[in-house]
Amino acid sequence: MNTLKAAILATGLASGLALTLVASAVQAQPGWGSRWGGGYGSGWGGGWNDPLMGGPASSPYRSSKDPREGRVEVSRFAAQGPEVAELGHGTVTVTSESGDGAWISGPERARYEAAIIDALVGAGYDTQSKPDNGGQDVELKISRQVLSPAEEKRSPVSGSAAMGVSNQGSAYGLAVNVDLTKPRSALVSTRLDTRIVDKASGKVLWEGYATIATREGDNDWPDDRIAGKLATALFDGFPKADPIGA
Repeated sequence: MNTLKAAILATGLASGLALTLVASAVQAQPGWGSRWGGGYGSGWGGGWNDPLMGGPASSPYRSSKDPREGRVEVSRFAAQGPEVAELGHGTVTVTSESGDGAWISGPERARYEAAIIDALVGAGYDTQSKPDNGGQDVELKISRQVLSPAEEKRSPVSGSAAMGVSNQGSAYGLAVNVDLTKPRSALVSTRLDTRIVDKASGKVLWEGYATIATREGDNDWPDDRIAGKLATALFDGFPKADPIGA
């Protein structure tokens, strides 16, 4: 009889120990805190972004669109004097300058010259007739500069891991982030400077510039579209000028 009691007691103790081990193992699993009284929410710092809670790793690469992209800025100035009344009338010739550094080369400048000619026609100028000693010259300068360099290539997979131990057990968490976005190309500012000069006197009657920021190689912003956007903005309401000090 004593032997039978000892066997029953041993069986009971073994069963109790097994249940205790199972409970401890289950408590050590993230996400079971509410079912097992407390869990890891308070013990590990908790939160969905914690790798121990199985939350996603934050990506350092994803960012919002640069607010400068596609935005056009314009400044215009008009001279004082009787010659200004001739703006928007008569014959006009268009030339563009070239130079070193940020200036755009000849083949590319042709697109901007064409866009300016269209804007001049809309403003009332005669661009078809052969110019004589009178009329006006329109001088262009187109330049570019890098506002933000291109992003470096990066690994598409990143993540973080954490391990912790408490009186409720141990836990190991791993959060993986997959970023399949391509690195952004350089953000480039294109600037179109325009000056209108009276041929007879050599006086500058009107001048202005327009700029736009676009991503280098962006299919949504070919040179033709950039040129048209800048020319249209520059000659909007021509020959108006911006207030001094604006």
